[in-house]
Amino acid sequence: MTRKKRKQSGQRYNRKSLENLIVGIFSNNPEKTFNYKQVSRQLEIKEIGVKQLVVGILYDLTDLDFLHEVSTGKFKLKSKIGHITGTVDMTARGAAFIVSDDLEEDVFVSQANLNRALHGDVVKVYLYARRKSKQPEGEVVEIVKRKKTTFVGIIEISKNYAFLISDSRQMPYDIFLPLTKLNGAQDGEKAIVQITEWPRKSKNPVGQVVNVLGKPGENDTEMHAILAEYDLPYQFPEKVNEAAELISDKITEEEIALRRDFREITTFTIDPHDAKDFDDALSLRKLENGNWEVGVHIADVTHYVKKGSIIEKEAFDRATSVYLVDRVVPMLPERLSNGVCSLRPNEEKLTFSAVFEMNDKAEVLDTWIGRTVINSDRRFTYEEAQQVIETGEGDFKEEVLCLDRLAKILREKRFKKGAIDFDRYEVKFDIDEKGKPTRVFFKESKDSNKLIEEFMLLANKKVAESVGRVAKGIKAKTFIYRTHDQPNPDKLNSFNQFIRKFGYGIKTANAKAISTSLNNLLHDVKGENIQNLVETLAIRSMAKAEYSTVNIGHYGLHFDHYSHFTSPIRRYPDMMAHRLLEKYANGSKSVNADKYEEFCQHCSEMEQKAANAERSSIKYKQVEFMQDHLGQEFEGTISGVTEWGFYVEIDENKCEGMVSIRELEDDFYEFDEDNYCIVGRHHRKIYQLGDKINIRVAKANLVAKQLDFVLADKAEF
Repeated sequence: MTRKKRKQSGQRYNRKSLENLIVGIFSNNPEKTFNYKQVSRQLEIKEIGVKQLVVGILYDLTDLDFLHEVSTGKFKLKSKIGHITGTVDMTARGAAFIVSDDLEEDVFVSQANLNRALHGDVVKVYLYARRKSKQPEGEVVEIVKRKKTTFVGIIEISKNYAFLISDSRQMPYDIFLPLTKLNGAQDGEKAIVQITEWPRKSKNPVGQVVNVLGKPGENDTEMHAILAEYDLPYQFPEKVNEAAELISDKITEEEIALRRDFREITTFTIDPHDAKDFDDALSLRKLENGNWEVGVHIADVTHYVKKGSIIEKEAFDRATSVYLVDRVVPMLPERLSNGVCSLRPNEEKLTFSAVFEMNDKAEVLDTWIGRTVINSDRRFTYEEAQQVIETGEGDFKEEVLCLDRLAKILREKRFKKGAIDFDRYEVKFDIDEKGKPTRVFFKESKDSNKLIEEFMLLANKKVAESVGRVAKGIKAKTFIYRTHDQPNPDKLNSFNQFIRKFGYGIKTANAKAISTSLNNLLHDVKGENIQNLVETLAIRSMAKAEYSTVNIGHYGLHFDHYSHFTSPIRRYPDMMAHRLLEKYANGSKSVNADKYEEFCQHCSEMEQKAANAERSSIKYKQVEFMQDHLGQEFEGTISGVTEWGFYVEIDENKCEGMVSIRELEDDFYEFDEDNYCIVGRHHRKIYQLGDKINIRVAKANLVAKQLDFVLADKAEF
């Protein structure tokens, strides 16, 4: 045998590759039995030594519980799983984990074995023979569905070709661009590129520029880039805007006659000072029996947006409005969101309402749900309503104070029953005319915010009950629920173990014990140094709320039935709820649950995208704000710990950056995942989640949306 042939033979019969081939034979033929001769024949193995290797591998796979020796020398697949289908979760280092319903554990796939699969792709994975106590591993053999084909980045142009260097850490390849496909993009500009092909022999995909965003660093460029990164639109197609302009805002007497009339009853809105889309209003009047009639009036969007229309399709595709730091990207065209549907003061408006008869104890004695017409008497900002609550003086003071009193009773009852009191602040910015942040501040929820919140929660709850609460033995009709599962027990136990280090703890015996003790904990840490840390970790231990036709209740609110009904201008699930309420009120049979479950999944996914985009815009503005503070010292709190360093959140502005483990030169530090800390190997110095620490701002990288900190006592740089 020549040296070249020996080398090829050695590569062909490498033990690992041979084992993978044998695994493939059994995985693809799960019902068949094979002996070593049949396996060797399939692999065209003739050498005695390699056949002996096949025998050894067959028995090794039997020891690993992958094969079963059905009779002497004859083997059959024991594990029923040879291939799985799952979603790619790419790591920062280019490898990935495949998340699949077929396995409880995620499957590790090295970068070399991803075979061009990208983050979020649905893929088919071939599982390797599993070693005892090791995580399952495999390789991608088929890309079932691409998650995305468009990417944002910087254009780099050479003499004969160009590339897009993607902004995303989860896109490990540059995209090759023929010079004829640049669509006017210039070198150094930020653009959106679509992958058009990926030749089998090419390392890089090939694409074309579909949109030029502009110069990096300019506010509009970066905000549009964030939207594009999450496949979110930043403008409406012209045909959608044209269709919206054709919608009349005139309300006919015939339409009013079909509705319950609230135009003469005191009604007002309470919204942020910069809001333009007023989708909810409250009315109040005292009934002759001494009880209160509280009306929660919601913009009747579905009266104007007809099913099957071009506006409806666009609203479904978007599923939600997106709130970036400096702008709102609405779900509906401005003509509707800020005009026709918006419950502006002193204008007759069509609404869909939940109307409650309540006594002075805030007990709901009766509920009516249906279509109405209103005329709002006053547009309050939260600050103006708060002023009335605090001083007892101002427009409609009796109504505002009465609603505030009822809301506080509702809130107290809700928490007594087991609702969890997450009262988090929002990071806000003052922005100049060029979009540059000039100040960071925090928006806290006050009584006026909580007043609106309680009545919206009540309306959402009662609407869900009106469909979902049925007599025993009767199947409820399909509806859109906002669900929230119970906390993950493992995450909750880890959280409990950690807070014990600070002298706190929660009870985990049952759902009620968890929520009660968690509320006590959140109350106890208010004002303490570890408040933000405890609240953050508590939220991480919770499940995510989502939309579903399968009602499992809402754990965080402690409601058995809960929906989203109160914001149809900015959420598509609320539009679906309105349509179903009307359909069922007219006696229609239940809609197809599977079809509506698909709608729910789409809305949940789009909601997550919008939330990610919002966080990304906040992070960008925080980094932009901190560019003017390079070299300055700040006090902060360690907000995250990883194997490559720890994150610090500055106390005064909540901007977060990283202290790299490489910057800690006084010792060799190791990551202690169980205790949320890194520890010096020799001197045992500890940097732990929640610790107070002084840092200096070293770098502000706008492209990566990343702040780099160093310890304040580190030498000047």
